[in-house]
Amino acid sequence: MGAIVLGWVNMAYLLAGAAFSIPFGRLGDLFGRKRLFMSGVASFTLASVLIATAHSPMALVLFRALQGFGTSMIFATSMAILISVFAPDERGKVLGITTGAVYLGLSSGPFFGGIITEHFGWRFIFWVNLPVGLLLLGTIFILLKDDAPEERAPFDVLGSLILGPALFAAMVGFSLLPTYAGASLLALGILGIVAFVYWETKTQAPLIDIGLFRHNTVFAFSSLAALINYAATFAVSFLLSIYLQKIKSLSPQEAGFALVSQPFVQALFSPLAGRLSDKIDSRVVATAGMVATLVGLILLTLVGADTSMTFVLTCLIVLGLGFGLFSSPNTNAIMGSVDKRIYGVASAVVSTMRQVGMMFSMGLVMMVFAMYLGQAQVSSSNAPQFLHSMRVTFTACAVMCFIGIFASLARGRSRTRR
Repeated sequence: MGAIVLGWVNMAYLLAGAAFSIPFGRLGDLFGRKRLFMSGVASFTLASVLIATAHSPMALVLFRALQGFGTSMIFATSMAILISVFAPDERGKVLGITTGAVYLGLSSGPFFGGIITEHFGWRFIFWVNLPVGLLLLGTIFILLKDDAPEERAPFDVLGSLILGPALFAAMVGFSLLPTYAGASLLALGILGIVAFVYWETKTQAPLIDIGLFRHNTVFAFSSLAALINYAATFAVSFLLSIYLQKIKSLSPQEAGFALVSQPFVQALFSPLAGRLSDKIDSRVVATAGMVATLVGLILLTLVGADTSMTFVLTCLIVLGLGFGLFSSPNTNAIMGSVDKRIYGVASAVVSTMRQVGMMFSMGLVMMVFAMYLGQAQVSSSNAPQFLHSMRVTFTACAVMCFIGIFASLARGRSRTRR
């Protein structure tokens, strides 16, 4: 696959995850979160099997979208399930441990994924998800207690039907810029989002209370900071994985071993950051993380064909420190600023900010690739163009992160609701 089609393997997953997260978060609040969580695991596992058997780029992209659909159910409910069973003064610690576990998984992924790809082929990565998914389903069914709905209200079907296509059109359009089709889809998506906001202010049972963004500054600016942070950082591992294999001539196993440094550092610092956010204002810890992330991105703009691996690893470690300090305190601020009855929606907003930020990041990469590489595969013949596109992307990400520092500071002092 060419560079742009390869980007769609990630984009399809992220688009589906973003389009469905908020509707599923609301469904979890209204009808119970356990069954939705289990449905997400089942969908993700089925999609993994289908990906493992895919025999065309189109099939692979479509099945990745199905995998993102399952992921939206998981992430829209998991945080709400977790927060609902712990006291407010323990949330930061619990979120830190959970975030550390997530990053430990991310640390393992590139390392074992590189080994599996090199020795067994990429399909086996997805076959591994089958026994793991079945084991997880059994564990959830036995150990996770059934939960009662937080409130009784009708589900906003029309709002869901507006939001999903609007997000899809906006992000696909952005990824196709600077073409006319891309600009048209982006404009259509923005109009759809405006229509969604208008509808949510008028309906009696909204999918999401727009007042959360208008009157709750902690929720609004923490969500914005999350969006910016993911938009500024997600493309890093995608670009560096290509850089390490195509420019530095590392094997998939060696590239995976190098990339593991960032999430490993994140896993180390996330529990510490979470505990700190229980004791001091989350804004302070999260903003410090955003500053460290900015430093890492600025360093990455200096990476070239002859850059040493020591420098690349240093950049990844600094980014890992930044994201480890940012993620769990920022999530603690969001979840602590809302009532228990809408934990599912708040959890889904966190997930949507993550997915939309990741999509924006990949859309930026694909737009830059279209400008400098076209449909060509990355190889030694177009290495200068790839390196230039990588530096352009990292520069844009650094600018976004700089803006994110002010969004993080603007949220004001975090407050925790019981």
